Amino acid sequence: MTSEDDKTTHFGFQDVPEAEKAGMVHGVFSRVASKYDVMNDLMSGGVHRLWKDAMMDWLAPRPGQRLLDVAGGTGDVAFRFLKRAAGATAVVCDMTEPMLIEGRKRAEAEQQSDRLDWVVGDAMALPFPDASFDVYTISFGIRNVTRIADALAEAYRVLKPSGRLMVLEFSHIPNDLLQKAYDLYSFNVIPVMGQIVAGDRDSYQYLVESIRKFPDQETFAAMIRAAGFGQVKYRNLTMGVAALHSGWKL
Repeated sequence: MTSEDDKTTHFGFQDVPEAEKAGMVHGVFSRVASKYDVMNDLMSGGVHRLWKDAMMDWLAPRPGQRLLDVAGGTGDVAFRFLKRAAGATAVVCDMTEPMLIEGRKRAEAEQQSDRLDWVVGDAMALPFPDASFDVYTISFGIRNVTRIADALAEAYRVLKPSGRLMVLEFSHIPNDLLQKAYDLYSFNVIPVMGQIVAGDRDSYQYLVESIRKFPDQETFAAMIRAAGFGQVKYRNLTMGVAALHSGWKL
């Protein structure tokens, strides 16, 4: 029989003990926090901004809603949400405090400070009461969680009845030739870019590898349904380089 201590998971292409992954991910994002926003723009050619705008278009924030943005980093999604919904409030929750510190430095954080909170927390054990949010978002973060099913269960717990889950994550291109071209770019360019801009090749090597280990669109949609969500749908972005998944707590 396998004990809890013997369980392994992936950290990029490495197999590591489950108990160690969170610390390793924390180390990655602590190291890259100061260059995170710059690297996102460089790696995607700014397209990540369009993906986040597409997320807001589908989400259609409403006045007075309360958002929990998990793995919210420097606040990109929360800022967009608050700009679109009068009287709404948001909590940015991230396990890596240096990321939150960088977010608080942004001009939008000052402008929206009365509607925005920053909380250090784990996606698998959120420090919030049951049924306390209207919307739960997580962008480019769920693939870094040790046990994705636990994170989805926590999302379901903290959402109010009729609350909505939306996940933006890198995904799988349903075209082998395009996927190979994307792989060539990812593995040969992004780690080098990380070395030049952030002085950290290894962290960006992990980030590229973690994308390849994440489930495809249909598999992840099935995981969301298994967590109890209904009306689960997804939309591919940029031919499947990323995907939006939506579900409701019915």
